[in-house]
Amino acid sequence: MTQTPVRYSPDVEDVKPDEAETIMKLNQTFDKILEKTAEDYGHAVRSVHAKAHGFLQGTLTVHDGLPPELAQGLFATAGQHEIVMRFSTNAGDILPDTISLPRGLALKVMDVEGERLPGADGRTQDFVMVNGPVFQNKTADQFLGNLKLLAGTTDKLDGTKEAMSKVLRGVNTVLSAVGIESPKVQTLGGAPNSDPLGETYFSVTPFRYGDYIAKFAIFPVSKDLADQTDTTIDATGRPDALRDVIRSETQVLEMEWELRVQLCRDLEEQPVEDPTVEWKQADAPFQTVATIRAAKQDSLTKDKFQKINEEMRFSIWTGLAAHRPLGNINRARNETYRHSADFRAHVNGCPYHEPAGGRV
Repeated sequence: MTQTPVRYSPDVEDVKPDEAETIMKLNQTFDKILEKTAEDYGHAVRSVHAKAHGFLQGTLTVHDGLPPELAQGLFATAGQHEIVMRFSTNAGDILPDTISLPRGLALKVMDVEGERLPGADGRTQDFVMVNGPVFQNKTADQFLGNLKLLAGTTDKLDGTKEAMSKVLRGVNTVLSAVGIESPKVQTLGGAPNSDPLGETYFSVTPFRYGDYIAKFAIFPVSKDLADQTDTTIDATGRPDALRDVIRSETQVLEMEWELRVQLCRDLEEQPVEDPTVEWKQADAPFQTVATIRAAKQDSLTKDKFQKINEEMRFSIWTGLAAHRPLGNINRARNETYRHSADFRAHVNGCPYHEPAGGRV
């Protein structure tokens, strides 16, 4: 670490005049996905990360004795919080697991004290992550272009998607062998068909971290989880292979992760407005601020599916003002996440809510 952390100020963001129009168009495009999937399934699902693979309940313990630059926001006070975790795949339709896409992990931390973000209900702090360090698009309007293409394929041509995924996995393997990571290839179906429990998950976009600016990540650290890293799952003939694998593993594995923080130390090298740029760990190392533990449990009970999948929403804008999402992509995620959740609640007749009293 050669530089001190950059202090947060509002001028680290560059708000463009056309962002409201882009958000409106994003909602319109998400509506096409939401309406199509709701019609086909007879039940509304999320516009992204629609397919859940498992749910865990556990605890997050904020470490004692953190240095001042890490003891910020949620992490300013040592202690234990109840949490829930939702593992998913990033598509907006329910696809067979032979179509391998980036994995997602949503984390909800209960009983969080402090000033809330505007419109943030309850007393929780959400983290929404994927198993890669960068986003596929620099800006929301670029993401809109890709989303329009994906909306046209929603819930169509599963066989073609499976074949394309197989080809793209081969392309991704070749690229990875020569040190090239392609989020676009992975998002189209070329991601490794990896075990979600062994993956490292990244916030990808930056957030306010109290007086500073940071990205977050969750690393598997128990031996049982680390042993699943780089494990490939054969989903042939098993459309819900990931659910089966996670369900069997969570009943026997010791599960422990670390939540780590990557403080911005140079706005040129670690930009706020471009999530396609990886913040190199050599320049901005991840530092552990909390430990997540989950006891052995059934990850796919009907009760968990109802309470976590159906009755909860996960949004980066649910939480503390001290962890305000930063950058164009994050600003676009505020209204679009709520728009998707409102659609789902209306169609299903199942209002979402934030857990009260630290309990699911």
